[in-house]
Amino acid sequence: MKKLNFETVQKLFLYFLMAAIIGWCYEVFLEVVVYHWGFSNRGVLFGPYCPVYGVGMLAFFLCFGKLMEMELKWSVRWLRPIAVFIGCGVVATLIELAASYLLEWTTGSWPWQTYADYAINFQARVALSPSVRFGIGGVLFLYLLRPLFAKLTGLMSKRVLNWVSGIAAAVFGIDLIATLLYRIFA
Repeated sequence: MKKLNFETVQKLFLYFLMAAIIGWCYEVFLEVVVYHWGFSNRGVLFGPYCPVYGVGMLAFFLCFGKLMEMELKWSVRWLRPIAVFIGCGVVATLIELAASYLLEWTTGSWPWQTYADYAINFQARVALSPSVRFGIGGVLFLYLLRPLFAKLTGLMSKRVLNWVSGIAAAVFGIDLIATLLYRIFA
């Protein structure tokens, strides 16, 4: 991972936002296409993003980024995707558990209470099936999306990066404040 400077922070924020938007799309896809429940905003904010996916992606990047860059001998290289899968599943499950407690404390509930329907779950906060999917998602992110995100942000000049990250941060910040105000005064 690069030295943590302002440009790196901007890129990490954009990675966060891209993963949060992809996570929102994934949630809506599950809700509309797989479960046929109909459309609803699956995020906790007004915009089309699930911040917990962005947090998870950053955690995957920070926990397993070095592992992804390591040169491994051919005889053990096949172990890396398995380690990444298990590690991402565990990390995402811990993040989801913490997020459920945070959301319950701040809003009175959490969006994935349907986990009670899964055979293996803990307090309807985390369940084995989503944890396996998060492990798969972590592998897909680290092997496919991370290089794509790096290429997209790497193609941006410093000026474009400043504008894009600044506008994205302003929109996300306004949404965060608007959501908080709505929850306080609604």
